[in-house]
Amino acid sequence: MKNISFKTAKNDIIAGIIVALVSIPISMGYAQIAGLPAAYGLYGSLIPVLIYAFTTTSPQFVFGVDATPAVLVGGTLSALGVTSGSEEAMKLVPVITFVVAIWLLIFSLIKAGRIVNYISTPVMGGFISGIGITIILMQVPKLFGGSAGTGELIELGIHIWGQLQYFNVLSAVLGFGTVVIILVAKKYIPKFPMSVVLMVLGAMATAFLHIDRLGVKLLPHVDSGFPKLMVPDFTLLKTDTSDIIILGLTCALVIMAQTLLATNNYANRYGYKVDNNREVLAYSLANIASSVSGSCPLNGSVSRTGIADQFGCKSQLMSVTASITMLVVVLFATPVLEYLPVPILTGIVVAALIGIVEYKLADKLRKVNRAEFFIFLAAMFGVLLFGTIYGVIIGVILSFIAVIIRAVVPPRSFLGCIPGHEGFYNLNRNKNALQIEHTLLYRFSGNLFFANVSTFLQDIENAINDDTKIIIVDASGIGSIDITAADRLVSFNKILKGKGIHFYITEHVDHVNDQLRQLGAGCLVEEGVTRRTISLALRDAGVDRPYPLVGSPEQVAVHEDFIEDNERLAEIEWAFGKDAAEWLDKYAVQVTDDITSSIDVGSSEFAENVLDKAESKNAWGRIGLFDEDELLERVEMHLSELAQNSNAEELEEHIEQRRLRLEAKIAKLNPDALKHLREHRKEVLQRFKENNPEAYAHMIQHRKEHISRLEKEKPELAAKMKEFYKLDD
Repeated sequence: MKNISFKTAKNDIIAGIIVALVSIPISMGYAQIAGLPAAYGLYGSLIPVLIYAFTTTSPQFVFGVDATPAVLVGGTLSALGVTSGSEEAMKLVPVITFVVAIWLLIFSLIKAGRIVNYISTPVMGGFISGIGITIILMQVPKLFGGSAGTGELIELGIHIWGQLQYFNVLSAVLGFGTVVIILVAKKYIPKFPMSVVLMVLGAMATAFLHIDRLGVKLLPHVDSGFPKLMVPDFTLLKTDTSDIIILGLTCALVIMAQTLLATNNYANRYGYKVDNNREVLAYSLANIASSVSGSCPLNGSVSRTGIADQFGCKSQLMSVTASITMLVVVLFATPVLEYLPVPILTGIVVAALIGIVEYKLADKLRKVNRAEFFIFLAAMFGVLLFGTIYGVIIGVILSFIAVIIRAVVPPRSFLGCIPGHEGFYNLNRNKNALQIEHTLLYRFSGNLFFANVSTFLQDIENAINDDTKIIIVDASGIGSIDITAADRLVSFNKILKGKGIHFYITEHVDHVNDQLRQLGAGCLVEEGVTRRTISLALRDAGVDRPYPLVGSPEQVAVHEDFIEDNERLAEIEWAFGKDAAEWLDKYAVQVTDDITSSIDVGSSEFAENVLDKAESKNAWGRIGLFDEDELLERVEMHLSELAQNSNAEELEEHIEQRRLRLEAKIAKLNPDALKHLREHRKEVLQRFKENNPEAYAHMIQHRKEHISRLEKEKPELAAKMKEFYKLDD
C-alpha cells in the first residue's frame, strides 16, 4: 500500500473497478466448479481480497477465486460422492479451505517460499506461459457459447472439440471480436478503458436487442445481500480425514507455487522486491477469511493481474477498490449482472491472458541461448500436459540441470596479444590478437572438478601441435579444485614434462594453492607449475617482452613498444565482439543526435565543448584512443544530418582538431602504433564505401568543400586535413 500516490491512484481505482467486474463471471464460474452456488464466488472476492491487500508485499498482484484450486476441490467432492451445490458441499468446502489455509500458514512458518530462489527466469517464464495458455484453453468454449473446461492440454482440447456442438455464431462474433478489439486498443490506445466500454455495450445489447434470445449466454441470477460469516463445521474432519488433509496440502502447494512464481515474475519485470514468506502468510490469511465467508480456496489470478497491469496498477489500492466495487455489486447491482454477456466477459479475460504469455522472452532465448529456450518450453509444456505441481517440479529439476551444464561446460578460450598493447585477449573475439610463438594460453572460466576436468584437458590436448613448447592456463575463473581434478592435473603435468613442454597454472586465487597441497597435488606448487601471473610464467619459460608473435611482419611490427597509458585498443570489440561495429555506429548516431539537439539552429555561436558533452552522456564511459578515432570517423559519416545547420562546418572543424590531437597523443605514446591506427582507419572507410557508396561519396565531397573553405581562413589546418585524408589520392 506504500506505493499509493495521488498521481497513480486514478489508474489503481480504474484497474480495481475493471478487475472487480471481470472477476464476477470468473469467480462465479469457478465457485460452481468447486461445488458451491455461483454467489459464493462473489463472497470470496470481498473480505478475503481486502485482507490480502493489506498483508501482501506485492503492489499489483490480484488474489481471488481461481481455476486450479477450484478444480481440485470439485474433483475431490466428486470422488467423495458429494453432490455439487448441495448443503453437504456448502458445509464441506469451507472446511477444506480452512485446511488449505493452515497448510499455507505452516509453509510460511518453515519459510517454504524460498523455493522460488531456485527457479530461473526461463523456468518462471515457461511456467507463467503454461498457466496462461491453460486458462485460455479453459475459457475458449465460452467465447462461442460453450462451457468452460478443466484439466490439462489433452483434456481441454477434447473438451473444446466436444463443445463445438453448442457453437453460436453471434456468441463467437462477440467473444472473439472482444479479444481482437482489446488487443488492438491495447496497442494503439493503451490507456483507453476499452474493457469497460465493451461490457457496457454488451449490457445495452442485452437490454435493447435481447441478444440472449439469439442464444448468447448471460451471467446467472444472484441474490443480493452480504454473505453470512460463520465458523466452518470442523466435525466434518472426522470423516474422510486423510482425503481432506491431502487435498488441503495439494491445494496449498499449488497456491504457493503458482502465485509466488507469478508474483515474482511481475516483481522482476518492474524492478521491485517481494517477501516470499510474507506472501505465503497473506495467502493463508486470505483463505481463512474465505473459509469464514463459506467460499472455496483462493489463489493468485494471473489473468486479472494482467488486466490490472494493463491499466497501469501501481498499488494494492486496486484490490481495495475491487473489494469495495464487489460489495456494491453484491448489495445493490446483482440484477444488472444478468444483462452481461458471457462471451464478452470471457473475451476480456482471454485478451489479458494473451498479454501474460512470455513470447518475447521465448524469442530472446531462442536467439541467444538454445539450452535455456528448451528449458522454457519444457516448463511450459510441463504445466500444459501435467498441471501446475508437476510443471514446477519439472522446472526446478531443469534449473538444476542447467546449473550443472554450465558448471560442466563453462566459457573457455585461447588467448593472445594485441600488438602495441599489454594484456592477453581472446583470439576468436579480437581480430587484432595474435598467438605467442610456441605457446598456448588457455582460459578456463569455472571451478575445476570431476565433471569438467576432461573437457579442460581435452581442449588443451586438441590445441597442442608439433611446435608447442609452453602451455599456460589463465585460471582466474577457477575458485576451487576437487581431488579428481587435482590428480588429473598431476598426471597431465608429468605427460607434458615427458614431452618437453612447460606447463603453468596462473592468475588464480591463493586458496587454490592451499587446495592443491591438501589434495595431494602440492608438487604442482613446489615445482613452480603454479605462478601468480601469465607474464611471470612466460618469463620462467624464457619468453620475455616483446613477446614473439605468430603473424606477418606488418602485423607484429607495432609490438616493439607498449602503450602504458591504460588506453585500451579495441575495447569496444572486447566488449561487444562481432557486434562492435554496429554498437559503435549506434553510439555515433547517439552523439550526432545529442549534438543536433544541443546546437541552436540558425545561431552563429558554437559551444567548443558540444562534442565533449555529447560523449559524456554515453553510459559506457571513457573509451580508448583507437576506439575514439573510429567513433569520430563515424560521427563525420553522419554529419550530413547536420548539413542544414549553420554550425555544421564549425563542428566538423572541431572534430578534425580533436582527431589531430588524438594522432599526436598516440604518436607520442607509441609512434609505431600510429601506423596501425591509420591502417585501421582506412579499413573503416573502405567498409563504409562498400556498404554505403552514395553516403561515402557525399561525405568525401562535403569534406573537400570544407577543406577548400579552410584554405582561405585557416590554411595550416587545411593542409593538415588534406594530408590527413590523402584527398589528392
